[in-house]
Amino acid sequence: MAASIQFDFSGKRVLVTGGTSGMGESTALAFAAAGARVVITGRNRVRADEIIKRGGESTDSMAFVAGDISAREACDLIVAEAVGILGGLDIVVNSAGIIYHATAEETTDEQWLQTMNVNVNGMFFICRAALPHLKTSRGTIINIASDAALSGSYHLTAYCASKGAVLQMTRAMALDYAHEGVRIVPICPGDVDTPMLRGEFRDRGLELATGLQESADGVPLKRVCSAREVADMVLYACSDSAQFITGYPLVLDGGNRA
Repeated sequence: MAASIQFDFSGKRVLVTGGTSGMGESTALAFAAAGARVVITGRNRVRADEIIKRGGESTDSMAFVAGDISAREACDLIVAEAVGILGGLDIVVNSAGIIYHATAEETTDEQWLQTMNVNVNGMFFICRAALPHLKTSRGTIINIASDAALSGSYHLTAYCASKGAVLQMTRAMALDYAHEGVRIVPICPGDVDTPMLRGEFRDRGLELATGLQESADGVPLKRVCSAREVADMVLYACSDSAQFITGYPLVLDGGNRA
């Protein structure tokens, strides 16, 4: 994957959660193409090996750390291993997430708790473990939220609640750590063509083309966002061009909130 020409992250050390699929995968590959050394984390080692082969011009440009971020101990270990591999941290991108398409009555206890554990708790634990290292490097955290953090969505009770929590958590942390030179930026995409979105279509009994068209119909630009477009926004937010941005959500919604 070719990096956008304006981005140069040579020498930067990056950790991407959810890096074996979707937005996390695209982001990890974009950082590697822009010269960064990248650690991706997730649960699918086979998939990770495929991504590393695609993204690594040298054997040490990308690495994988297995872990389930829904457990606090795993988050601590992920960050510690990433720091050990990279020799520190400059950027953390929290991209891991799950979604259940359900109303409140349809949402099971397990679905609610799992959504909060992955989307909110795991992100918090990764941030907390990474902050001491990012204070040293005056680094950046990118937390992937959603346009569901900005307004409600039908049949997404747990997901909307979790992404609203992500947005507010990120805003609070951005204020707490700004004086130490750490920028913490929430990014709020609308529908993005990823395996998670396609899985949601399957859960709803929709064919892929029907689901993508249904999503696109509600967007002024008449299409869904690509994972690469999210990656480009992440790289911009981490670049020197965005040094005065922290705490406020960057939105990729195709004009829905124009």
